[in-house]
Amino acid sequence: MEFTTIPHPAPLPSDTRTEALKNPGFGTLFSDHMVTVDYDEAKGGWHSATLGPRGPIALDPAAAVLHYAQEIFEGMKAYRQPDGGIALFRPDANARRFNASADRLAMPHVPEELFVEAIRQLLSVDGEWFPSVEGGSLYLRPFMIATEAFLGVRPAKQYKFIVIASPAGNYFKSGAPAVSLWVSDYTRAAPGGTGAAKCGGNYAASLVPTREAFERGHDQVLFLDAAEKKWIEELGGMNLFFVFDDGSVVTPPLTGTILPGITRDSLITLLREEGLTVREEPYSIDQWRADAESGKLLETMACGTAAVVTPVGKVTAEDYEFTIGSGGPGQITSKIREKLVSIQTGTVADTHGWVMRV
Repeated sequence: MEFTTIPHPAPLPSDTRTEALKNPGFGTLFSDHMVTVDYDEAKGGWHSATLGPRGPIALDPAAAVLHYAQEIFEGMKAYRQPDGGIALFRPDANARRFNASADRLAMPHVPEELFVEAIRQLLSVDGEWFPSVEGGSLYLRPFMIATEAFLGVRPAKQYKFIVIASPAGNYFKSGAPAVSLWVSDYTRAAPGGTGAAKCGGNYAASLVPTREAFERGHDQVLFLDAAEKKWIEELGGMNLFFVFDDGSVVTPPLTGTILPGITRDSLITLLREEGLTVREEPYSIDQWRADAESGKLLETMACGTAAVVTPVGKVTAEDYEFTIGSGGPGQITSKIREKLVSIQTGTVADTHGWVMRV
């Protein structure tokens, strides 16, 4: 598909951009451009691919996304390489997950080649938006919304696929040796629901418990299963791994109620390369507490595109609290984070074919 380029009439001046990139934070600073591609069932599918200035989206007040929440998105990063080039980490996996989410929300697939090309187009003009902070990257947000104007519960017939970019620093506040979790009584997802899809509704449902966690001084919220309120599922935006003293690691299984994280999948491979036995199996909150208190559990790590690999130090609920290990980063967590980041940033060889130069 050919892309039409619309020149930006007033891009951010380079000196202003340089100053902003010294402390970009996370998710509040955006690059100059965006990519848009339209879909119309009556016109045969995807058309009108455009690379142009980032700006407001014109929507009819009856657009289906506003009333029936037909919306999906992805989170991924571009990384600066040692030679100054730019690389993506497993964009094919993001494209496949995006289309799996589309299936669950009754939305059309975005062809994988179009998904990746849209990102390439954006990086071709906004490659100078990499932040200067240590560990900085360019966070990419491909998303799709239903734009057809109608009122009635059915899948829409018109959509818009968009890619924007945001210079990213650290996801969590600096200085904290490990994150603290609040065990929520709320449910994130139920069997047969949309838990495995990366759709906005899942995150909207997590906002009240996330606010509760923040108000109590914690960094993230932990969700248990909907049926028994017993089994650990995931955090508000990350998967979990549990490291034991016998050289084994457990992560909750993909049963349709948690997001199949690409970082999660990568860590399973990297941990096994380190000689650890990784099991995907249910793990209860009571067992987690008991194993932490007995010393059997050495480390817990949270992982996701935004936060990469982050140690969990403390877990708190209404009637109990426990600490994992020393409450700070553990040896395996630190080692596996370094290995993953080194692959992403090109300082060690990629033996898995995960890195794509753009």
